[in-house]
Amino acid sequence: MASTVWKGHLTFGLISIPVRMTTAARSERISFNQLHKECHTRVKQPLGYEYEKDQYVLFTEEELDKVEPPSARVMEILEFVKLAEVDPLYFDASYYVAPDEGGAKAYKLLMNAMEESGYAAIAKLTMHQREHIVVVRPSAKGLTLHTMFYSNEIRAVESSSTDQVELKDQEKKLAQQLIENLAVPFQPEKYHDTYQDNVRAMIAAKLKGQEVTEVAQPHLAPVIDLMEALKKSLAERQAPAKKPPVRAVEPAAAAGPVAVPKKGKKAVG
Repeated sequence: MASTVWKGHLTFGLISIPVRMTTAARSERISFNQLHKECHTRVKQPLGYEYEKDQYVLFTEEELDKVEPPSARVMEILEFVKLAEVDPLYFDASYYVAPDEGGAKAYKLLMNAMEESGYAAIAKLTMHQREHIVVVRPSAKGLTLHTMFYSNEIRAVESSSTDQVELKDQEKKLAQQLIENLAVPFQPEKYHDTYQDNVRAMIAAKLKGQEVTEVAQPHLAPVIDLMEALKKSLAERQAPAKKPPVRAVEPAAAAGPVAVPKKGKKAVG
């Protein structure tokens, strides 16, 4: 069973619902610890704020707990919004919200009301030394909570030069056909982290005193004829080639000589 990461009350008007939160999704990756160069023991990192260059003021966990706002114990719903209006760009981490002892009826009432109205709740929640703005929505698994970035944390998009680009009808048609050819039902379980697999293989090799084979990189070539590249892409999808296809890139990204992956083995130190 997943451990509780936050416990408190979710308030809805004058209704107070005891709830607990568990992590809904967590990044799985191999972690490396920082070790002392001489004795190879774990490096301990105290909590400190750099107020001047190389000058720090230190804090304890107890001191930080003293300045926690009310949202550390009470998650107050501030307003309701249509979920479709919330840009997924704002979403950060995901959690499950479950009713705690004595809160099942009020919890179900709120969840059903949100399902029928099509609204999601906006609230504030403090955990992990930060007050989060969160969106709470109903789902098949109960209430799901997503911490969100504040608007000042969203970076501005760089200007694009595509406004002056003209597309041919045939190019758009072929691109649409390629999309439809690649379209499948979403099955997240079939995707995996190749880099983490390679790191595990590297660790196993290091433990055995073996060398590690360098991973081959794709060979990129510039797009000379966009229409021809689209046609070839469709043809390869219909009759897959035995060898990996040469991937096309825009001319600007292919400037200079094409880097050819090194062959053979190298020692990883």
